[in-house]
Amino acid sequence: MRVVFFGSPEAAVPSLERLMTDGHELVLIVSQPDKPAGRGKPLTVCPVKRFSLSRKLPVLQPERLRKDPGFAAELEAARPDIGVVVAYGQILPLAVLSLPRRGTLNVHFSLLPRYRGASPVAWSVLNGDTRTGVTVMEINERMDEGDILTQAETAIDPRETARTLERRLAALGAGLLSDTLGRLDRIERRPQDPALATYAPKLSKEDGRLDWSQDAETIDRRVRAFTPWPSAFTGFRGRRLIVLEGRPRHDVSVAGRPGTILSANRDGLTVACGRWAYLIERLQPENKKPMSGREFALGARIETDERLEG
Repeated sequence: MRVVFFGSPEAAVPSLERLMTDGHELVLIVSQPDKPAGRGKPLTVCPVKRFSLSRKLPVLQPERLRKDPGFAAELEAARPDIGVVVAYGQILPLAVLSLPRRGTLNVHFSLLPRYRGASPVAWSVLNGDTRTGVTVMEINERMDEGDILTQAETAIDPRETARTLERRLAALGAGLLSDTLGRLDRIERRPQDPALATYAPKLSKEDGRLDWSQDAETIDRRVRAFTPWPSAFTGFRGRRLIVLEGRPRHDVSVAGRPGTILSANRDGLTVACGRWAYLIERLQPENKKPMSGREFALGARIETDERLEG
């Protein structure tokens, strides 16, 4: 089939690559515009565009689909049979959705109708779910409310981060997309039950701020859910400290206000929480490279009863 593909991050690349492997004709790749990132703010090419250019695929990067009158004309000229969306990052207007003659499909990283929205992977980790999956659905004009074609389920590892889970779901989704397109005419569409819908709203940087009055299990889920975005962080001596890895300590007798550093040794920083304690094993001080908790403790010369700020 002639496919127009909408996607931007690394998680979309496995599906794009699988479409090529399966012999579909990629007539147009649509990704987010290049954006400034990192020190000096140079323009950064998204993974889907980088992959597409390496395979000599045609790429378009409209700023806003709804405000780009020329995009619909370019899409129509490509004569796609079907559209495929994987983590594109913009809402597609009805005029764009309806142009492919067989409609537009979305590979969504949750078992819809659970976790409609922009951040399903992070919210599944944050809420402590034990299972999740991938859904291939037909897109309509309402957010993640289209009919379900196929789904695949997987377990969530107790120590899994949003980063590692998303990578697994991206691979699972690529296979599910391939299977779905291979038997598209024989699949019975299933409407979603709105009574079962839950939502996974887009995360902001401030969502990553840790509240040490919460129990250690909640802190742990937040660290794993917000890796890599928006990053779980706290304050120390007036500067931001990103917490990259850690684990609850149920064996520590907590004495002190939440956020108090109970110990700083070769294991890392043990911090008092509202219940239990949390061991920070890997972190990243503001404007510095990631390091172990032990390396940070040695360099910072932490004093007795110093606190991390929520």
